[in-house]
Amino acid sequence: QVQLVESGGGLVQAGGSLRLSCAASGLPFSRRAMGWFRQAPGKEREFVAHITQSGGMSYYGDSAKGRFTISRDNAKNTVSLQMNSLKPEDTAVYYCAQYRSLYTSSAYYLPQEYNYWGQGTQVTVSS
Repeated sequence: QVQLVESGGGLVQAGGSLRLSCAASGLPFSRRAMGWFRQAPGKEREFVAHITQSGGMSYYGDSAKGRFTISRDNAKNTVSLQMNSLKPEDTAVYYCAQYRSLYTSSAYYLPQEYNYWGQGTQVTVSS
């Protein structure tokens, strides 16, 4: 049974930091790229970051560039998202997801390219 469980969300003031983690089980974690998405109320799910199987390459959405860092630990089956300089507009539910293909394509930013999702963790940034 595939399971992705996010943790680390919470309430933080603008300018602060949070570190999200996602623990994976029941899937070949090291053989798949992983991603983080977020969804704010009334908005579509937005790509945040993607990391390849080995962690050698990472990609970020425009809102995350320069502030967020994705990383993974294949020995522990975890993927993390370090978020710095948080802004109120970063408020959303954050989801980790497993990339469906063996190799990262140019469509890594599309939600449909991911086949397993966690339940999400709420991040709220106050002004």
